[in-house]
Amino acid sequence: MPTPLLPATRLPPWLAHVLRAQRGPVPWNAVLRGALAALPLLAAVLAERPTAGVPAALGAMLAGINDRPGSRRASVARLGLPALAGSAGLLCGSVIAETAGDGRSLVVLPLVFGLLGLGAGAISSTGPVASACGTQVLVAVVIGAGMPLPEPGPLRALLFLAGAGWLLLLRLVLPSPGGRRSGPYGLDGEREAVAAVYEAAAELLLAVGGPRARAGRAALSAALDQAQDALTGPRLRRFASSAAERRLHAQYAAAFPLAEAATALAWAGVALPARIVEGPRRLAAAVRTGGSCGPLPAPARTDAGLRALDDALLRAATVFDRPAGMTPGTRTGHSDTSVLGRAWSAAGLEYGLRVSVCCATSTVLAQWLHHEHWYWLPATTVFLVKPDLGPLASRVVCRAVGTVAGAAVFGASSMLVSGPAPLVATVALCGALLPVATRHFAVQTAVVTVLVLSLVLLGGEPPASWGRVVESLLACGTVLLVGHLPMPGRRGHSVRAALDTAVGAAHRYLGHVLDAPEDQALRGALRRDAYRSLAQARTAIDLSAAELPPVSRHSAGSEGVAGALEQLIDTTTACAVQLDHRAAELPPAHAELLATHLSELDRARAVPVG
Repeated sequence: MPTPLLPATRLPPWLAHVLRAQRGPVPWNAVLRGALAALPLLAAVLAERPTAGVPAALGAMLAGINDRPGSRRASVARLGLPALAGSAGLLCGSVIAETAGDGRSLVVLPLVFGLLGLGAGAISSTGPVASACGTQVLVAVVIGAGMPLPEPGPLRALLFLAGAGWLLLLRLVLPSPGGRRSGPYGLDGEREAVAAVYEAAAELLLAVGGPRARAGRAALSAALDQAQDALTGPRLRRFASSAAERRLHAQYAAAFPLAEAATALAWAGVALPARIVEGPRRLAAAVRTGGSCGPLPAPARTDAGLRALDDALLRAATVFDRPAGMTPGTRTGHSDTSVLGRAWSAAGLEYGLRVSVCCATSTVLAQWLHHEHWYWLPATTVFLVKPDLGPLASRVVCRAVGTVAGAAVFGASSMLVSGPAPLVATVALCGALLPVATRHFAVQTAVVTVLVLSLVLLGGEPPASWGRVVESLLACGTVLLVGHLPMPGRRGHSVRAALDTAVGAAHRYLGHVLDAPEDQALRGALRRDAYRSLAQARTAIDLSAAELPPVSRHSAGSEGVAGALEQLIDTTTACAVQLDHRAAELPPAHAELLATHLSELDRARAVPVG
């Protein structure tokens, strides 16, 4: 959860965003992995081939940025796919450098980088893993074309992949602190994610009838999303863990009716006794320990919501107390539209076009200035243009401040010590700090700046602290300018696309509840899709609202659509519970509310966004 670094009252939204950082416990396991990620670089230095260690260290650094909390299985795609993209990009960049001669051209390189930026940017708009892939492939292409290393292109690509693969291997084999492991590969990340769902359901039930109920519902939806992601990915030990796998998937599926009942009770708004949260909390504890939940306290079955809660607890207890080998398999994935279809949508093309213009413009500027490290400028713009790092003005300010701070720290330390050993130690220290530094973009930038400057010296290039500052400031200016340029079509496609997706998901959910309420499995999947799409739309709205006024005005009116959509989805959930526990049709009061919310949504959508 973001927390302010300084009091941010009455500050512009973009500046308030600068002063916020994520909080949470220190991920000591990720810190250890970050430090150990420098071992391939150390091996290359000991073998007196430090330049061979530079691509490996770059691969490990970029993988470390993507090394976020979650399950091991999810990390395979989150770290592995971007690493493959980066390796291919490094090879492609090396081929481009050979084709362009000395790696400098005012025509060829900007054109190639612009075209690559268009495709990679469009694909990056389709999701977080795709965003990491698009970023790494572009950064690696630029580095491969500009960084003067003696190793041939194919070897660089393999070394890059080896560095990232080493960090992924550490992620898969090292135990998590305090994790309960039943074998060489534990399900601790998945168990904790599923347990968090039951904890969030308990918190929502406790907040019913109070001012925190809405936040509790959002937290429950986020916990379900995180558990869904944690359970998505390859089974790393298919046969040894099949029983535990099936049991955990079934426990996650058993949380769906519980979440539905808790949401319906929150919608009703009648405060509940505190003892009602004991059941979900016992279920959460059972998930963590792998044992049975025992008897659960039953709520009074006085209305449809409480009857649904009682039934959900009973079904969950049955699943939890069933022997692991008898637990049926359960699908927990979510449906998704075509990646290519989303990439070439209006939102994807808008972002891809801006990435393309940024890459081409910064490359022209870098080539024209004839800087020794010209590739830093387009590589920096690739990072800066990413919207998932925060609002544009916020990330530009953070980048500038972080680069200056990192260059100053590196310059001061280089005056005290010299030689390859201190540089390798610096890389290891930066790798250890990176998992914590990712909580604020300025701090992440400072750590990455120190790491990159260390690799520059290990690669045989001269010190470049001042050059790094100049290149970053030029990149900041380029991205800030291009980010506010008018482009073909209407601005704000990402917000409109997210809202359209959420509206479609809500209508599919409502239609199923009214037409086939007995199909609870499909209803649960559609409900998940509706709430997940709503959360993604709100994220896009919040990001756009924190931009500078020339950009933020294009999302005006979107919050009204999201609010009406949230009321419609919550009411649909309450209607689903009513239909489950009534022999008659939908109560007239619920039908009237549905009609009201549908009208409100239509009126909100009739007001043009932006």
